[in-house]
Amino acid sequence: MADLIIQPTSLKEWISQSDEQIKGYLDQSKADNTKKSYSADWAHFQTWCLERGFDSLPTTSQVIARYLADMAGQLKVSTLQRRLAAINAMHRERGLASFSTRQEPLHSVWSGIVRKHGTAPSQKAPTLMDDIRAMVNTLPNGILGERDRALLLVGFAGAMRRSELVGLNVEDIEFVREGLRVTIRKSKTDQEGQGHVIAIPYGSHIDTCPVRSLQAWLEVSNISEGPLFRPVNRHGQVSTQRLSDHAVAKIVKRAAEAAGLDASKFSGHSLRAGHATSAAQAGVQERIIMRQTRHRSIEMVRRYIREGDMFRENSAAELGL
Repeated sequence: MADLIIQPTSLKEWISQSDEQIKGYLDQSKADNTKKSYSADWAHFQTWCLERGFDSLPTTSQVIARYLADMAGQLKVSTLQRRLAAINAMHRERGLASFSTRQEPLHSVWSGIVRKHGTAPSQKAPTLMDDIRAMVNTLPNGILGERDRALLLVGFAGAMRRSELVGLNVEDIEFVREGLRVTIRKSKTDQEGQGHVIAIPYGSHIDTCPVRSLQAWLEVSNISEGPLFRPVNRHGQVSTQRLSDHAVAKIVKRAAEAAGLDASKFSGHSLRAGHATSAAQAGVQERIIMRQTRHRSIEMVRRYIREGDMFRENSAAELGL
C-alpha cells in the first residue's frame, strides 16, 4: 500500500515538515540579495498595514493600491515594483493568492503611478576603448595596480558582470595558445549554474592585453587556487577571501577619476556596457556580441548598438551644417 501523503496547506508549512537537505535547497532558490530586499520590503508593508488597521496577510488589491499610492513619489517606481513582488512572494509562500497589476483597482492606480513618477532608468556611462586605455595607464606600480589592471581588462574583454568577475576562481581560467578560456559558472541570467565558457584572446597592445595582465597578477600575487580576484591591504598583502562585487565599482570609479573622467558616471556595469558599445562602434555583428555578452534578449544588445552607432550613423552629419 502506498504511503499516505499529507498535503500541507502552504509552502511554509511544507518547509517546516521537510528535512534539512530540502530546506537547504529551498534556501538557495533565491539569491541572498533578493531575500534581504524582500524581507525589508515585507517588513515595511507589515508596519504600514499595522499603523492603518489593515491585514497584511492575507491582503487585498485595494490595500496594496493604497500602499503603493502612499509610497509613490517617495520611492522609485522600480522599488515599488519590487515591494509588490515581495508581497506576492510572501502570499505564495503561505499558499495564498498573489496579486497582479492587471487586477483592478491595482491596475489603474499602478498605471497612474508609472505615468506620473516613472522615469527612464539612469544609465551609467560605458567604458569605451579610449577610456579603458586611459584608466589602465594611470594605475600605480605594484601588486594593487596589477590586480586592478587585470580586473579591468578581463572584465572589459569578457563583457562580465561584476558578480561574475568576483565569482571567478583560478580553476575557472585556462591559458591556451590563443588566449584565455574562462568558465563562468553562475550569473544573473544563469541562476541554476549551467555555466558558460567564453574566450578572451590576446590583445594587440601589451599595456591593454587582458591575458598578459592576468598572468602578471597571478605571478605577483602567488595565487594558484581559489578566488581569482582578492583584496590587497596597504602593506601589499593579498587576502585569502574573495573581492566583493561592490569593490569592482570602487575600482572602476577610482581608475576613472585618476584618468580625469567623471567617476560619478561610471559603475561596475560600465565594463560590460563598454564592451558591447565599443564592439558595436567597431561594426561587430549582433550575434558575435551576444556570444560574448551572453545576453538572452537581442533588444538589450541592440540598445548598446544604437548607442555605439549614435554618431557613426547619424542623419544630422549629412546635412552640411
